[in-house]
Amino acid sequence: MENLKVIGKRTSVLIKDSVFSLVILPTADKRKTNLLFLWLMAWTVSGIIIMTYYFKLTQDNAKLMIIVWLAFWAYFEFKIVRVYMWKRFGKEKLWIKNGSLFYQQDINGRGKIKEFDANLVSDFELIEVTRGDFADYFNQSFWVKGGERIIFSCQSKFIKFGLQLEDDEAKKVIGELKKFLKN
Repeated sequence: MENLKVIGKRTSVLIKDSVFSLVILPTADKRKTNLLFLWLMAWTVSGIIIMTYYFKLTQDNAKLMIIVWLAFWAYFEFKIVRVYMWKRFGKEKLWIKNGSLFYQQDINGRGKIKEFDANLVSDFELIEVTRGDFADYFNQSFWVKGGERIIFSCQSKFIKFGLQLEDDEAKKVIGELKKFLKN
């Protein structure tokens, strides 16, 4: 028996041969992904330009300032490449098969798979976003990879997933998971 259900703009559930499969896409807005790419290119070019000036400088203080700036630049270059790769090629996968729950943040077929005993998994809950809280506002912004919205516990560990889901989508995902685990 195959039962594919689209829950929202970014989430879908497939139940086939007593296997539950959930896929959450990182974004439905390709325009913002293209803007993110432009930002990445501008950031990369600015770093390369500053790097070329390093070799033309003769003052030690100026060279030290360039090194500090390039360290800052390299950190944010890494962060924005990571976010762009996630938004462009990533997806969250969660599936329940043979008494085990598996979770993976997949980018082009790569990503560590975490396995949990489905009998020990409990307490699927929505993580509330506090209005006015800077950290919650930042984690829900398009330009970062973060903002998990669903949490569950397994053997005293708390596992979060559902990056930047809307409240209604997250509640529907929780409902589908609970319904499948009851059966």
